[in-house]
Amino acid sequence: MAPNEERDDEEQKEMAPDETTEESSEEIEEEIDEETKDKELDLKKERDRLKFHYRGYTLDELKKMNMDQFIQLLPARARRSLRRGLPPRQKKLLERLRRAYRAKKRGKDLLTRTHIRDMLIFPEMVGLQIGVYNGKSFEVVEVKPEMIGHYLGEFSLTRRHVQHGSPGIGATRSSKYVPLK
Repeated sequence: MAPNEERDDEEQKEMAPDETTEESSEEIEEEIDEETKDKELDLKKERDRLKFHYRGYTLDELKKMNMDQFIQLLPARARRSLRRGLPPRQKKLLERLRRAYRAKKRGKDLLTRTHIRDMLIFPEMVGLQIGVYNGKSFEVVEVKPEMIGHYLGEFSLTRRHVQHGSPGIGATRSSKYVPLK
């Protein structure tokens, strides 16, 4: 073996690590790109998970559905009542709510007051303010996506906790007695 041949082998050995560093740096860059893509996908999935879903559908998808498709997603009692058709009073309320929704798009925030507590909440009602009568006054209910499929009356309670005061002027001696624990 000539001394020149040994040098060629050494030069090849010296060149080989440079090539491997180039290849490994490309591999590292690819791995970093894959990791960032994975993180972006995870963030996207997490954001999607945190969005409102009703039986697997987002609010936008629910708003785009026609009434028959939406009815199929509801529980049995609500599905049955909607298949029989809305009574005239509920149709009238729904039309007033649609007017309020159009007004909201223009910038006006209307309060729609109603006595109809058995009205189901539809996706198109989300964001509206509805005054629901509880037997004494109208309680303002702001419709949120989580309320879809429930009734308006569920959000305007009719009973309160009783808090008795002190006995009045015409009270008897026995009713004035208040124990001291």
